[in-house]
Amino acid sequence: MFCQNCGMANPDSAPFCSKCGSPLSAAAAARSTPGPVAVPGGSFATPPVTGNPPTSGKAIASLVCGIFTFFLPASIAAIILGHMAHSEIRKSAGRIGGQGIATTGLVLGYLGVAIIPFVMIVAAIAIPNLLRARMAANEATAVGSLRTINTAVLTYASEFENGFPSSLKATGVEPGESATCNHAFLLDTALTSGRRYGYVFTYTPQYPGDATAPVISPKAAAKGCTSGGASGYTVTTDPVQRGTTGMRSFFTDQTGIIRVSDNGESATADSRPIQ
Repeated sequence: MFCQNCGMANPDSAPFCSKCGSPLSAAAAARSTPGPVAVPGGSFATPPVTGNPPTSGKAIASLVCGIFTFFLPASIAAIILGHMAHSEIRKSAGRIGGQGIATTGLVLGYLGVAIIPFVMIVAAIAIPNLLRARMAANEATAVGSLRTINTAVLTYASEFENGFPSSLKATGVEPGESATCNHAFLLDTALTSGRRYGYVFTYTPQYPGDATAPVISPKAAAKGCTSGGASGYTVTTDPVQRGTTGMRSFFTDQTGIIRVSDNGESATADSRPIQ
């Protein structure tokens, strides 16, 4: 053992230092516990680490943040924690491991910081285009739905001889029943409910003269109709949220002409027809 006072090497069994005469019991007790060991010259050496050293928590945190590198705060955290982990590992003199994990976290963090600006630029270009494409698709579907409604309403009037239906529900489907004047099975549930692909449809029947309610024709009554029809109708459709689900509004009536409004207001019979 080494003398704690002068650093002289002595036999393990010696009670006193052979050079300075200091008792060696304190040095022996210190040698039996982990920690720095005195070496000749008065300096201390760190005892060798046995087994695998524990991994730095900062290194693990850097790697986890690096995995979520496409989120800017996570990339910055990965870089900061990675550098802190490297510093901690260097100062530990082998008592803490995880240098490779910290390096991976740093690489992912710097990669995220480099890529995110390009991702944001692409998103700034792509998102408005996707929104416009979605609105255009919804508008095209709305026009197609108006054509479908016109066809269904004309078919209803021809088949039941009851005029035009008093509501879209008369052209719809009723589960468990066959086609009747009250549920003609001509339109699907989405259209008869009045909402489809970001647009709201409003069907308004029109009655002859001063009539305010539908009248059942004798021929319609003979075919089992229990609700009267109308002499005309209008259908308007507007975006559920203008600027998000669609921009333009549309209108049609018994003439079959579909009209469009581009000024942010509901279309009417005076709006320009679609070419």
